[in-house]
Amino acid sequence: MAHTHRHFVPAAGSDWLLPFYDPLTRLLGTGAALARLIEQAELEAGQRVLDLGCGTGALTLTAKRAQPGIEIVGLDPDDKALARARSKAERERLAIRFEQGFGDALPFGEGSFDRVLSSFMFHHLESEQKPGVLREVRRVLRPGGRLHLLDFGGAGHGLGAFLARLVHREESLNANTEDGLTALMSEAGFHQAEEVEQRSSFFGGLIYYRARRPTE
Repeated sequence: MAHTHRHFVPAAGSDWLLPFYDPLTRLLGTGAALARLIEQAELEAGQRVLDLGCGTGALTLTAKRAQPGIEIVGLDPDDKALARARSKAERERLAIRFEQGFGDALPFGEGSFDRVLSSFMFHHLESEQKPGVLREVRRVLRPGGRLHLLDFGGAGHGLGAFLARLVHREESLNANTEDGLTALMSEAGFHQAEEVEQRSSFFGGLIYYRARRPTE
């Protein structure tokens, strides 16, 4: 791929952690957090859905299981993580397309998706990258389509916080709160940008966001 020379933070934070990423995230209890995000997204059969920063495919597969009638694409720059995602989908015989790419240059046409989902990815982005990624998300959403995003809202304390810092940069775990993600969504042209819910978890605070592409 033409983009593979670009720098990015691997799905597991470091390549050597990738074999442990799925077991570690299961230990951290991310399954329930992802299920809640999918519930908020109100997926329906026939919708086209993008999982932005899909990593090893946990959210992508969970969404397809929850609503088999959707057409879903997982996108990530990490080819090693994508290989694991594809293997998991093949084992479960789930029809999912995985593509390599970056959030600020999405390889899709305008209005391609009804929903864009993203989990535990935005904190990997530098502050200056987030506006461009959000503009691209808005572009590929159809008018009235929605972005649903889940990410950290604080690192927490104890064993869970240690494990979270092992996989993710410690300084990034508060990054979305500090960057004012809802304000960035509005500046990127979204309507109704809001924090839907805040939850506590084993590894710290979680925040669910949503925003809608205007119909006009």
